[in-house]
Amino acid sequence: MTTANFGDTREVTAPADFHVHLRDGELSKLVTPHVQEGGFYLAYVMPNLVPPITTTEMAKEYKKRLKEHSSQVEFLMTLYLSDALDPNDVKNWKAAGIVGVKSYPRGVTTNSDEGIESYDKYDELFKEMEKHGIVLNLHGEIPSDHSKNICVLNAEERFLPVLSNLSTKYPKLRIVLEHATTAAAVQAVIACGDNVACTITAHHLSLTVDDWAGQSFHFCKPVAKFPEDRRALREAIKSGNRKFFLGSDSAPHPSHSKSTATHMSGCAAGVYTSPVLLPLVAHLLDSFGAIDRLADFTSHFGRDFYQTPAGPGAPKVVLQKVHGVKVQAEYSNGEKTVVPFWAGKDLEWQIVNVTQ
Repeated sequence: MTTANFGDTREVTAPADFHVHLRDGELSKLVTPHVQEGGFYLAYVMPNLVPPITTTEMAKEYKKRLKEHSSQVEFLMTLYLSDALDPNDVKNWKAAGIVGVKSYPRGVTTNSDEGIESYDKYDELFKEMEKHGIVLNLHGEIPSDHSKNICVLNAEERFLPVLSNLSTKYPKLRIVLEHATTAAAVQAVIACGDNVACTITAHHLSLTVDDWAGQSFHFCKPVAKFPEDRRALREAIKSGNRKFFLGSDSAPHPSHSKSTATHMSGCAAGVYTSPVLLPLVAHLLDSFGAIDRLADFTSHFGRDFYQTPAGPGAPKVVLQKVHGVKVQAEYSNGEKTVVPFWAGKDLEWQIVNVTQ
């Protein structure tokens, strides 16, 4: 086990977050600059706006708005898997900056009411995606169904046969199981071919079910699971398996929608990590003896899978181990306020330099 000592430093070239929610409008104006503030220079942007991003032009316009908020970050765009996607248009996506298609099961998370119920009808689309190198991103849960004993705690594990079937049926289609939370998911990804990879969030390296039960700011979808599941995620990173890399699933919500629930509706699902992401990941990896995997987990492995290498002159972010830096309590812009993960707690790593 390698543990960093006080004053130790680590360098990461062009950190890349391969799953982030940047919203739109005033909230996007507030949170988009936090990607770079948190140490990241690539953001793989989720399409679940209202309405969802389902066309090339919508993706291009959304990217343009994001660039206005943060000019130094590279934004990779995604489309929302739906009947609106035209297989004949896939050949044009990469030129428009569209790298992937995101699949949401209907109703399982924020803005997923238009999610899919069956993959069979997308055969032609997936074959075109194989041909043109477009990635399929899977929110790996199925909707709760109490008649079949399916709920938030086993929805991911019940989805895993779908992952296996898709990876076998489309062996040249690069597939990412997003934000894995279970030991079963780790094993399923390892069992699949090289066309399958998996993102792991910072908050799922920290939380278990005890941490979100009754604490709305730790509530997200998929929910954090059991200690043995968290241990499996950590071990996957420690192992150095290239299939596993960072996708933060950083998901900002106005603080009132996180802190308020009624008898008619629950609080918003999402954990917000962008402003402190790289120091947070360093802190967590250091805590379980994986600090030497920091650059692999936050840059190398994800960039390799997505075929987006850091170019000449890419920024190098230097972190240092410190005695403690307190996480800001909240971030505000006009009427919008968001609360970050670990607000008020101390991080033992901080960004000390960025060079190019």
